[in-house]
Amino acid sequence: MPREATDRAGEMAAFAAVVRAGSLSGAARALGLTPSAVSRIVARIEARLGVRLIVRTTRSLHLTAEGEAYARAASRVLADLDEVESTIADQASPRGKVRVSAATAHGRLVVVPLLAEFVARYPEITVEIDLSDQIADVLGGRVDVAVRFGPLADSPLTARRLGETGRMVVAAPSYLARAGVPRVPADLARHNCLDFSFRRIEPGWPFREAGRDVLLPVRGNLTANSGETLVQLAVQGVGITRVGSFHIGEEVASGQLVPLLEAYNPQDREGIHAVFVGGATTPARVRVLVDFLAERMRTRARDG
Repeated sequence: MPREATDRAGEMAAFAAVVRAGSLSGAARALGLTPSAVSRIVARIEARLGVRLIVRTTRSLHLTAEGEAYARAASRVLADLDEVESTIADQASPRGKVRVSAATAHGRLVVVPLLAEFVARYPEITVEIDLSDQIADVLGGRVDVAVRFGPLADSPLTARRLGETGRMVVAAPSYLARAGVPRVPADLARHNCLDFSFRRIEPGWPFREAGRDVLLPVRGNLTANSGETLVQLAVQGVGITRVGSFHIGEEVASGQLVPLLEAYNPQDREGIHAVFVGGATTPARVRVLVDFLAERMRTRARDG
């Protein structure tokens, strides 16, 4: 590569400094050079291009049309260089903001308790967490990482498996004392079953009887769009519900909720994934967060 080609970025930076300062002397002060050195740089660019870029008088400096075009181009090139260097530096030392979306209950119970450790490990990263049961727009750039449950739709996004959760049928002792304990799945027909209000792939609760899976329709007088709400209603003795195991660890351990029909539990598992825009250009701050969640959620599943 000719030596002059290697100096062009520096020349562009010097020319941009002249434009910002409005004078050679002002640019020289900003760059730590002499005015004559800056003048030679400008003259070298003009000689190479064969055009006048700057018209100088004793009191003012004006850009020619070619000078304005060169200034715009230099600004774009320098911005691109800054972006490339920032990206490379980010890969070496993750920094910046990561926007994370998680379901309300899983975020509160699982994801949020891990964040203190994460930000302590990566102090240059800022995490913005959004807890919502709405599907976050990752492709549209509204979030960087979304933690999602269940089957994933086809998309150009990358999915990293973080773990899985089972589901359980539970009720409060107060409800069971009042309404009785269901012994077989068919007994649920006479119970108040609290289910999700949104449309699900399974139009009922699955059970395994006599070696085969059956889907049992259920009915109740309350529905909700979040598992956390269903758990709260069940704890209050309103009825029986079926939710992800992660929702009810504390409630079952404390006796607030009692597992039911475990002999008929089909042991169906629901995958948990981190979804993000993948590929070689994935920022290090996103990559290390996904790696951290996968690592810590595996440890949590193994230990608990």
